[in-house]
Order: sequence, then C-alpha cells, then structure tokens
Amino acid sequence: MEDLKQAIAGYSGRDLEQRKTWYSPAAEAYNQVRPRYPQALIHQVVEMAQLSSQSQILEVGCGPATATVAFAQLGCSMVCLEPNPDFHQLAQQNCRAYPHVEILNTSFEEWPLEVERFDAVLAASSFHWISPEVGYPKAAKALRKDGHFILLWNKELQPSYEVYLSLSEVYQAHAPSLKRYEDRDTQEEILRGLGQIATESGQFKNLVSGQVMSEVTYSIDEYLMLLTTYSPYLKLEPQSGEALFAGLRHKVEHEFGGSLQLSYLSAFHIASRR
Repeated sequence: MEDLKQAIAGYSGRDLEQRKTWYSPAAEAYNQVRPRYPQALIHQVVEMAQLSSQSQILEVGCGPATATVAFAQLGCSMVCLEPNPDFHQLAQQNCRAYPHVEILNTSFEEWPLEVERFDAVLAASSFHWISPEVGYPKAAKALRKDGHFILLWNKELQPSYEVYLSLSEVYQAHAPSLKRYEDRDTQEEILRGLGQIATESGQFKNLVSGQVMSEVTYSIDEYLMLLTTYSPYLKLEPQSGEALFAGLRHKVEHEFGGSLQLSYLSAFHIASRR
C-alpha cells in the first residue's frame, strides 16, 4: 500500500505545467492504440451509478475521450476536463457527434468548482495524476448528495508470462529498469489499493468494485506504439529506446510471427458521496 501511495505521489507530485504536456509526444499513439473500456464494464457502471440521458457527468482528465464516448452515447450532459492541449484537440474530434459533451482545456485543479452540480464524477485511468489532498475533496463537493464517484482503470496490457520471459532478454540488454511483469494477482492487489485510497480520503462510502478481463492481438507496430504511451517509456533516453524497440521488433517478428496476444484487466470503483 505504501508503495502504491509513493507511486501516486510520483505522478501527482510533478509540476502542473509538466503534467499538462506529459503525454504530448505520445498523444496520437495513445488515441490509436490504447484499448477502450469493455462494453460489459461500462454497462455495469451505468447500471450501478443509475446513469441516464438526464444525468450530468463531470469527467476528470478525459484524455483523447477514451472512455468519454461510451458515456456520451447515453445522451447525457458531460463536462470533460483535459489539461493536455493535444489530448483536448483529439477529444474534441472524437466527440464531434455529441453536442451535449463540452470539453474544456483545463486541469481539475484549475477548474472553478461547481458545488453539487453533478450526478457523477468520472475519472478513467487519470485520478492518480491529481494530488489526493486536492482531488477527492473537490470531486466530493462537485457531486450532488446522491451522486456517485466513478473510477475506471485499464491496467497495463500484458503478454503471456512465457512471452514476457523471451522479451525480457531484450530488456535486460537495453533497458533493464523496464523489465517488469504484473500478473493478475498483482494487478488486482493494486486495484484494491486504489479503491482503499479513495475510501480512506474520508469523502466517500459504500465502495463497490468490478472487473473484466479482455484479450486483444496487436501487430508489432501497434505493440511498439502502445509502449510509447506508457510513462516509463516516455522517460527513456532516445538511444536506449531505439535499441530496445529494434530488439523487440526482431524478437516478435522472428519468434512470434509479428504479432502478440495481450490481455488486460479493466476495473471500476463506484462510491457514494459521504
């Protein structure tokens, strides 16, 4: 749990201006290859949070609208905050068909709080970028008395452990700090910790959780593009990154036929305002 809190502090503790542009080098790749949230998961969330076309949703850190579109299809009113200018532009493009979705190029921290306006505050793989001391109280204040706080997560896509062992040889040679594997038990433990942090904030109660496991196939081009969207890879020195990606490409093309079967765990936490 302490490791998780330290990891969150590593994200949320960065300077706000740095956070705003962190994903800019990978914004287009993020939009293209990051997986969407499974429809089965969205259905559960909509039902449990009692969302409808009449709902008003505030989304915190919508990115390129990875989760936004699934909720916009309800016909509900949405205000989506996205501080990154590149993500903001992509989100506007992806939500063109939904005039009831307003996308603001601002951070949650800088957004002028509208007290008790929203039926739901939604954050999809984004709330760890906001300081817990700021994020949870502000989210609670934005909610109506019977409103719901919704956290969605897509955990990092993983190959099978056997494939990981083969790829780890490349990581060992070029970027050993990135040689890591999260099995399902580890990812579930992280998710439990994220839910616990939300309830420990003292702002929310009646936390419920759920998860869905998905499998996808990525070509080597898609897989390498996906890796560029993860924070540790964004920090790689260009020379190390080029050598790593060349090694991974050679390995996948020659040992795995040019594509990889990947799995990912999607999850939700839903809580009521205390």
